[in-house]
Amino acid sequence: MCGIVAFYDPKINEKQAVIGKMMATIKHRGPSSDGYYTNDEVALGFIRLSIIDLRGGTQPIYNEDKTRAIIFNGEIYNFKPLREQLIKAGHTFTTKADTEVLLHGYEEWGMDGLLKKVRGMFAFLIWDDNNKTLYGARDFFGIKPMYYSNQDGHLLVGSELKSFLEYPKFKRELNVEAVKPYLMNQYNDLEETFFKGVYRFPAGHWFEYKDGEMKTHQYWDAEYKENSLSFEETLKRINDDLKETVDLYRIADVKVGAFLSEGIDSSYLTTLLNPDDVFSVSFDDSTYDEASKAKALADINHWKFFSDKVDADEAMRDFPEMQYHMDEPDANPSIIPLWYLCKLARKHVTVALSGEGADELFAGYVNYGMHTHNDIIKIFTSELKKLPKKKQIKLAHKIKKMPNFPGKVHMYTNLAEPSEFYVGQSVIYDMDYPTIFTSNDANSILQPTYRNKLTVNGIYQKDFKKVKGIDNVKQMQYIDLHHFMINDIEQKADKISMAHSLEVRVPYLDKKIAELANSIPTKYLVNRHDTKYALRKASEKVLPDEWAKRPKLGFPTPIKQWLKEPRFYKQVRSLFEEEFVNDIFDQKKIIKLLDDNYKGDGSHRRQIWAIYTFLVWYKLFFVDYENTVKKYQHVQPEVANLIKQGKLL
Repeated sequence: MCGIVAFYDPKINEKQAVIGKMMATIKHRGPSSDGYYTNDEVALGFIRLSIIDLRGGTQPIYNEDKTRAIIFNGEIYNFKPLREQLIKAGHTFTTKADTEVLLHGYEEWGMDGLLKKVRGMFAFLIWDDNNKTLYGARDFFGIKPMYYSNQDGHLLVGSELKSFLEYPKFKRELNVEAVKPYLMNQYNDLEETFFKGVYRFPAGHWFEYKDGEMKTHQYWDAEYKENSLSFEETLKRINDDLKETVDLYRIADVKVGAFLSEGIDSSYLTTLLNPDDVFSVSFDDSTYDEASKAKALADINHWKFFSDKVDADEAMRDFPEMQYHMDEPDANPSIIPLWYLCKLARKHVTVALSGEGADELFAGYVNYGMHTHNDIIKIFTSELKKLPKKKQIKLAHKIKKMPNFPGKVHMYTNLAEPSEFYVGQSVIYDMDYPTIFTSNDANSILQPTYRNKLTVNGIYQKDFKKVKGIDNVKQMQYIDLHHFMINDIEQKADKISMAHSLEVRVPYLDKKIAELANSIPTKYLVNRHDTKYALRKASEKVLPDEWAKRPKLGFPTPIKQWLKEPRFYKQVRSLFEEEFVNDIFDQKKIIKLLDDNYKGDGSHRRQIWAIYTFLVWYKLFFVDYENTVKKYQHVQPEVANLIKQGKLL
């Protein structure tokens, strides 16, 4: 795992000095080594965390005549058979690293041909001096980040936004349009980032940049065509394909461990991996303790179990550093336990497997249509779903207008078109988990400059059009894959793990697993028995029943309790009261919201946390940036110790 950064700008003479400063901002991503390539037009910078070919994989890597150079962040899991094909085709390899497969693969098959063959997570750049063109690609699901800014005849590309801030022509300007969507989602769901003029390069795409012009091409997207496998055949395929994928994902020249919670997703993967070391964290609050059940499974399988408790005071102290590494504000509370989980794991391993992606691919969210525990309502609704589609929609509209009754949300969301109502994870029905901000509520606390007409559902409409007419559940899965997964879940998995120089691998987000999951009939995924039903039943082949049948918990964090603690309430209120806050928010309103939450039942906690997270981030990058860099631009102490001990190349 590594970090990459590059710029195209013929007018900059001191390219080595500039790329060096940009590389320094992401040193945490790769403390093992670094390298760069410059010419009159372009500069490429690379920061390395050694995983495969520890001594020979230093980048940039060049082709035989040094006319092409590559920098690469990620892993190509099927690189060995591709390497053999390329050697037979006459290519000469100078390393054993997967990086070189991408370079020679581009030469042999072109970008489209190469990307159709690989399995992995990646963001890479190739400079081809023969045609003076910069090529780049991001993996199928956007597991690895790639940002770009294409302005005034120069191009910036990199793994992290913060590297752009060291480019001499970069103007650090807030994208005011992003604030409201963030408040509605807890993350920025726009293509343009919080930094004006900087965009996320889309997953499943590649680009070519020449003479100031950028052309983008799509090479992959999720497709949903149901297969004809029986239920038992489906379970066997899930188990066989996951086992084959996990075996691929264990390939490394360093130690590989696994994150283990009490849930099915990580338990299933970890059992298939059967690692030596597993890692879990819990909180001082006994309500949020996944570690004890995770340890029980570790004991059954004789894994070495490492755990730690998250201290509330430590978490609130470290929270600004977490947001610094996220690049954009992200109010998903699970960032906090993930931070300490990665910190713990990095003391023992360089690579860890994690369970992200299972809910989006195998339909694990209650919002996919499991809004009741009443079997009679479930059965009655399933009968209504046998009606012709037009009658279902007409009935849904009538149900929506009715007064509240048991099962109303379940019936309506199962019968209506998702494009009419679906708002992802910003609202979770029938749970003690309040909404974030509605469109109107967000506008009401923002100053006029920051208000707009955007809604969560409105942002989704572009993608709903791509899956119009297919099964309702699969429409919602597609939306979550292209919004919540790529812009929240994967961002925190990459940024928080790389802050600790740890590589996290996510086998559920493998192209082969996705293509299988997307072909499974919905009746096997979500039915009156459960969500994620097929995956649960498949896991019974390797997991004890108690683990296979556990309900989804996510990564629970006691934000509600913390915001009721006087010392944390005062800490948050102190930030809300700072002078700069009134430039963005109606300061009196957000302080009242905080006070009401503290004195009341805590039901505004998600809203408070979203505002607090944004203000923490904004202060870091716009109010006090010089001090931010001095304070946080370093590798984590546990990684520094490994370097001192000679345990990290």
